[in-house]
Amino acid sequence: MIHPRSPHAEERAAPTPPGGRARRRLRRRRDRRGVALVMVLGAITVLTVFLTELQEETSTELSAALADRDALRAEYYARSAVNLSRMLIAAEPSVSSTLAPMLAIIGLKGNFQVPVWKFTDMFLGPFNAQLVEPGAAPPAEATGEASAAAGKNLGLTGGGRFELKIVDEDSKININRAADDVGGISDQIAVGAQLLSLMSPAQYNALFEERDGDGQFSDRATVCSALIDWADPGDQTFSCDVSANAPSSTGAEDSFYQTVGLPYQRKNAPFDSFEELRLIRGMSDDFWATFVDPDPNNPDKRVLTVWGSRKQKVNVTSANAQMLLTLTCSAEFVDIATTPLCTDVNQQTAFLTVASLVQSMTGGILFPTAKDFVDAMTQKTGNTLGAMLGQQLKAMGVEAVKFKPNATKSLGNKTSFLSIYADGVVPGNKRETRVRIHAVLDLTGATKITDTDPGGADPGGGGGDTAGAGEPSGAQNGAPPTPETYEKQVRSNPAGTIIYYRIE
Repeated sequence: MIHPRSPHAEERAAPTPPGGRARRRLRRRRDRRGVALVMVLGAITVLTVFLTELQEETSTELSAALADRDALRAEYYARSAVNLSRMLIAAEPSVSSTLAPMLAIIGLKGNFQVPVWKFTDMFLGPFNAQLVEPGAAPPAEATGEASAAAGKNLGLTGGGRFELKIVDEDSKININRAADDVGGISDQIAVGAQLLSLMSPAQYNALFEERDGDGQFSDRATVCSALIDWADPGDQTFSCDVSANAPSSTGAEDSFYQTVGLPYQRKNAPFDSFEELRLIRGMSDDFWATFVDPDPNNPDKRVLTVWGSRKQKVNVTSANAQMLLTLTCSAEFVDIATTPLCTDVNQQTAFLTVASLVQSMTGGILFPTAKDFVDAMTQKTGNTLGAMLGQQLKAMGVEAVKFKPNATKSLGNKTSFLSIYADGVVPGNKRETRVRIHAVLDLTGATKITDTDPGGADPGGGGGDTAGAGEPSGAQNGAPPTPETYEKQVRSNPAGTIIYYRIE
């Protein structure tokens, strides 16, 4: 407590000079200036971080949802392509019979399948991308003429499309023939001869002089034996020596896969997929790109397959040039040592050039029948397509080939197994969504689409509808076919059976 008479009391009781209180308030206010700004900036910073995180999460979820949506759309575009392909393949017998007279004019004679699957753009194009821009008038309205763009339920909406490739598996080397325990050694020898023919050209020597994918040195016969032993149900190592005195086996199968540290052993069962070939010993990336899958974007260039029937003959009509050369130089068909085409690189190059050129001009058809193939390679004279091609080969310096007796009995011009590669494509703002479906179709049990009732007329003759020759069942006096007729035709399964289906 301050005494009233102390100097501090007098000082305390002194009146405040005018304006002093205001100055103190101003000083205190000046000391607190900027606090609100700091608080506002802090709040903005917190809100910015929160909103940025919220926007990022929302954008991520939206992108994921759009990706799932586009992937689903792409998958169903690919499914549509597979279904359309089966429709086209089912119509092949009708197309072949219709085009046969016209093809005969240009020398394509014989009872063969027209590979309609090579013309998917022509046949299935109207069902693919959008035919007209949204809101634009179809060409039919502008010109008064019929147009596919004026049709209903044609084209894909939403800017998507599909890319389609159909490949004949019977025109390739079927390695799974070696898995058939009924055919005996003959099938394995045939497959081994074709594999050695594929790998034998001298330009591939460097590939077998370096270490393979397992870090080992594997020659051609070793890799050939490994491919056959994987599918061969026996426990004996198969010898890919195709000479007359070669042994059928070189002893029990070894434990190579375990020895080099691989977590599996020989399967001794058929290949389930084409990608399973990756597991074979000696399968390096260079070997894969050279002999197994030369062009991943074009499966038609492959010469190996794991789908097909042991009894099915190799289809020379759809085989590519490399496969035809492999067949010609197989020890199953010719004596390699006395066949210049199989030892001369220049002749092989000339053959591949001529064959590829003719295939591009005929839409993929090179030899309508196996006889045409023999006529061309033996350079027989005549006016057939094979004979004319043989003369072109002769002009290019390719010498005639002498086949062994009955060597071509395993060649044909029909196919029963087809691979459908359908890519559904959905373009986006900064990305493109693709989904691929690989389906393998077995046409072994497929029936031909006909205009008549598969079940025939009423066997009892008691009041059932009886269609005339060439009339659809149920069509009487011009009446349209009944739904029961279509059901019977659908149940006849003209599009074959899907034996392999994979979505990537």
